[in-house]
Amino acid sequence: MTETIYAIGDIHGQHEMLLDALTRIEADGGTTSPVVMLGDLVDRGPDSRAVLDTLISGIERGRNWTVLMGNHDRMFLDFLETGALENPMVRSGLDWLDERLGGVETLASYGLDPAMPARRLQKAAQQAVPREHKDFLAARPFYLERGPHLFVHAGIQPGVPLEAQSMDDLIWMREPFLSYSEPFDWLVIHGHTAQKLPRHYGNRINLDSGAGWGRPLTAAAIEGARAWVLTDDGRVALKP
Repeated sequence: MTETIYAIGDIHGQHEMLLDALTRIEADGGTTSPVVMLGDLVDRGPDSRAVLDTLISGIERGRNWTVLMGNHDRMFLDFLETGALENPMVRSGLDWLDERLGGVETLASYGLDPAMPARRLQKAAQQAVPREHKDFLAARPFYLERGPHLFVHAGIQPGVPLEAQSMDDLIWMREPFLSYSEPFDWLVIHGHTAQKLPRHYGNRINLDSGAGWGRPLTAAAIEGARAWVLTDDGRVALKP
């Protein structure tokens, strides 16, 4: 019998959307089914803190959840650890506190005023962000290989062994991954590149439907090469 595994696209601080997605998964497969969150837990949405609280408490209660690292989660950690606001992988040159990247919303969810000078803001954030949140983010894996599926935030370098993929590849990758049309060794399920709707490309499935920009958060059921988006009315097939 083919295993059903569930996946949730980029959450981006959308706590109410996350709760709704988990409700749809439970209605489809119960409370013990494996669920993979594809990273970008924080930034842009209104309640990154509550998102992390929900994920941490769920795992502590024994829920079968795997939560991956996304590039926005890494930027949040970088700010907490070193005060870094810029990352060379951001091609636009924007820093993490620019409204388009969404760090201000994340800090506001911890009760901080993002208008403070950056150095003071980092010190205040180190005090305001619970240690369990920092430890949880720092411990996130970069991928999950499970049977015929590979779950990853952004993508992989085609033709490069999984163990040789760099952290930057796994959480920042777009090209040449997005243009690659040949089969991978797995069906790759990813987020990172926001689209209006999730899409099955045959060799990969993109589940980032733009929750960070106010669009719906996608929860999907995956069985072998087949996938369905979960709605309040049941499954809707994602066809290659």
